Amino acid sequence: MIMARRFLSQTLRRFARRATLAVSLGLLAAPVMAEITSARYTDETTRYAHGVLGDAIEYGTLELTLKDGKRLALTLPQDRVFEDIAPRLMDMDGDGAPEVIVVESSQTGGARLSIYDENGLRAATPHIGQRNRWLAPIGAADLDGDGFIEVAYIDRPHLAKTLRVWRFQKGKLTEVASLKGLTNHRIGEDFISGGIRNCGQGPEMITVNASWSQVMAIRFDGQTLSPRPLGPFKSQSSLRAALDCKAP
Repeated sequence: MIMARRFLSQTLRRFARRATLAVSLGLLAAPVMAEITSARYTDETTRYAHGVLGDAIEYGTLELTLKDGKRLALTLPQDRVFEDIAPRLMDMDGDGAPEVIVVESSQTGGARLSIYDENGLRAATPHIGQRNRWLAPIGAADLDGDGFIEVAYIDRPHLAKTLRVWRFQKGKLTEVASLKGLTNHRIGEDFISGGIRNCGQGPEMITVNASWSQVMAIRFDGQTLSPRPLGPFKSQSSLRAALDCKAP
């Protein structure tokens, strides 16, 4: 399982300007507006005993590779880890260079979704509020066509099963919508299900319902989240088909 997760962290392609006092920048100083071309987690650690992703290994460092080949290491303090599968690159502010979306967890506050760039932490949601409470990202896109990027995740996919959508604007993340009854992860799985698709009529979030019986597509119009079932969930192939704009 550990090897499977390491392999996934290297190959996952679907889907971070100033660090907090607790985050240190290492290896090399980044030039302003340097472009990130790839990101990965390093510094394996077992200091956060949760194991929601199937093993006891989390990560202490986010390593960024820049377009000029230089590398940066953003190392968390001992009371936090990256509790995630792989970093996700997305141009959040429209400047043509990607930021990095990650899940980081606190020993006391649980998970939060954070955005980093080459200078450190750019923005973050609040921590859920309790140790061993996690969130599973769906992805990021301009979901409502207003020119700003939204990032979506399932808050506590095993407990609250709540979709939350946050808009990144003026360097901040603001929650703009939420909807209960959806999930995208089961305890022990070393992957996150679903994602964001665009079948020619704008982006849709793909998840399953709370009981894992239906594949769901959810649209956001800027104010309201509108879910609809696409068909029965039978296996991961049902979700892959939905993401490929086919019947589940």
